[in-house]
Amino acid sequence: MIIHVVQPGETINSISEYYKIPVNRLILENGIINPNNLAVGQTIVIVQPEILYTVQTGDTLESIAERYGTTPMELLRNNPYLSDRRVIYAGETIVISYQTNRTRTIATNGYAFSYIDKSVLTKTLPFLTYLTIFNYRVTSEGEITFTADDTELIDLAKIYGAAPMMFVSTMTAEEGLVDREVSNNILNNPSIQDRLIDNALHIMKTKGFYGINLYVENITFDSINIIAEYLKKAAAIFHSEGYKILITITPVMNADTPNINFEKIDYSKLTEFVDGVIFSSYDWARSYSYPNAIFPANILKELLDYMVRIIPSEKIFLGVTALGYDWTLPYVPGATEAVIITYNNAVQIAADNNIPIQFSEAAQSPYFYYMDSEGVLHVVWTKDARSFDARARLVAEYDLQGVSFWTIMIFDAQMWFVINVQYYIEKF
Repeated sequence: MIIHVVQPGETINSISEYYKIPVNRLILENGIINPNNLAVGQTIVIVQPEILYTVQTGDTLESIAERYGTTPMELLRNNPYLSDRRVIYAGETIVISYQTNRTRTIATNGYAFSYIDKSVLTKTLPFLTYLTIFNYRVTSEGEITFTADDTELIDLAKIYGAAPMMFVSTMTAEEGLVDREVSNNILNNPSIQDRLIDNALHIMKTKGFYGINLYVENITFDSINIIAEYLKKAAAIFHSEGYKILITITPVMNADTPNINFEKIDYSKLTEFVDGVIFSSYDWARSYSYPNAIFPANILKELLDYMVRIIPSEKIFLGVTALGYDWTLPYVPGATEAVIITYNNAVQIAADNNIPIQFSEAAQSPYFYYMDSEGVLHVVWTKDARSFDARARLVAEYDLQGVSFWTIMIFDAQMWFVINVQYYIEKF
């Protein structure tokens, strides 16, 4: 795999000629939306196909997979656009395999809201081990409410060999705000804990979930022992019923200054009884944090250096945020509001304004400044193929269970391309 960074004067045609890969394949594999006006600093993932196949009349994904000793799921990972269709067409060319050096299998998890576009979901599911559905909120009495019917998502996940997981928290889906009062009430009342566990079991059995993903909230040095006892009880009950249990933790971090850091809490107390722990940060539609990379790679390495000393590495999922933010400047703490932005949208802004995209080696994240039509200065921090590659390599470097993506509401072709050429994906 080569990650090509667009240089001044390069075009999609010149890059195609150099690597001997057709233009349409470069566009398709990378999800490029600005092929006629590339931005300097934009990334394009280059992977040479190992085996290509021209579809014949009467072929199906199943028959092609059988002919080449692979699986339909692998064909969908190599050709995600096929997930949008009911049929394949005679004469079209599909990738049977790429020239890769995959040596190990990892587990992947993706968070989705119940209103995810089904086209995005079907393209993403071949890459997932777990689909965590963000739809369930717990009340102060241990009751569980949900916002929408997620039956179709659960059924689709199973068709694609991904385990549907029920995500339970006190967070609101609209703003991602944790209700600390509800959380404290649950932790300090065993009878409410029991009710919550019983209600979760009922929903999992009724809807056909494979397990539960609990968001562990308000972790402090003082609360960690109480949280550990609750998780010990919950895990014992869920495991006895044959369910997987994952927990999601947002490391306690200070992100209000240029120097991001995290608190070294003994998270090992929370992970002893569960099947996996996801260390992740959450991006919502708006943020008031200091303009910076979201979960920068250098901080991730510091976090992992600490975590693997206290937690078995095979239990850890590395959380990856797929989006970025656009801040107006000057930044005013607590007042400046950043808006979420996709990589493709960021690239389009850079291309339209003829601004080169810069790259922070420490954070392994791209960024740039631009002036809007009203003369207001902005700074954008996002993620590109280099960002995903750096984070994917951490999974192998630290021998982690896998990687978790917040969120999968938008299909990021480059992100999944990078993952696909490095790892086999565990499926159920």
